[in-house]
Amino acid sequence: MSDTAQPPALRRTPKPWPAVLRAFFATPKGLLIIALVLLLPLAATVSGWAVIAPGVAAAAFAAMLVDAPVLRVRDGTWSFPSGALLTGLLVAMVLSPFGPWYVAAIASMLGVASKYVVRGRSANVFNPAALALVVAYYLFDAGHSWWGALPELPLAALVALFATGLYIADRVNKMPAVLAFLGVHFLLFTLTAFLGDPAHVAEMYREPDLHAALFFAFFMVTDPPTSPPKARDQIVFGVITAVVSYLVFELVGAVYFLLAGLLVANVWEAVRRYRMRSRRTAATAA
Repeated sequence: MSDTAQPPALRRTPKPWPAVLRAFFATPKGLLIIALVLLLPLAATVSGWAVIAPGVAAAAFAAMLVDAPVLRVRDGTWSFPSGALLTGLLVAMVLSPFGPWYVAAIASMLGVASKYVVRGRSANVFNPAALALVVAYYLFDAGHSWWGALPELPLAALVALFATGLYIADRVNKMPAVLAFLGVHFLLFTLTAFLGDPAHVAEMYREPDLHAALFFAFFMVTDPPTSPPKARDQIVFGVITAVVSYLVFELVGAVYFLLAGLLVANVWEAVRRYRMRSRRTAATAA
């Protein structure tokens, strides 16, 4: 039966674009993209658009260029690669804006590719942006400035970052993970200051490290595909991220210490999901 011969109730009427956009920006990915896009103009007031634009554009377009064909093959139709755009924005806003634009592009492409290479049955294992940034450090000796976290702006910018992050964490239901990470993160460094040399960890309470921790907690720890949905598991996830990142900072001193903690927590979450599926399968068989 052709569409013209179908009753009006059975015809598939495409939704108007305003409704489609409203629905998309109500999703976790849509909310995160809005938040990052709103932070970009504030960050640009320091370095300038001429400095940040090449890296941002290269990272975003390269990531979407990799993801779009894969989504087309998987779903049978073209769709907007919103997850790739989010990965590209995060990568660009952490890497130094003074580095070569192709570093951001290659890193973003590797991050998107990792979603399809390293994955469980239902989701990718690693946060794509976090993995891409660590790989970029080793491949290109890429610097991480976290300029997207507004570290060089006045206190009002930090308040804006904090308020935006709280709103996002609440909307995507990841507040337990955020609070667990930030609480343990600053507790460990505060204890280190009291028990050891305060100057060694004083940078954790100043820009850019303070801003980086907030940006990281609100926009990377909260990644829905690679973090737990339940509050109890989110708390464990946040604690693992904080403890491992602290140990990497203390023992290795690597610039990617926050990202290392998240990647280890991603592995823990992947193992937890695997065990849950195994238990369900065994219960069903029994």
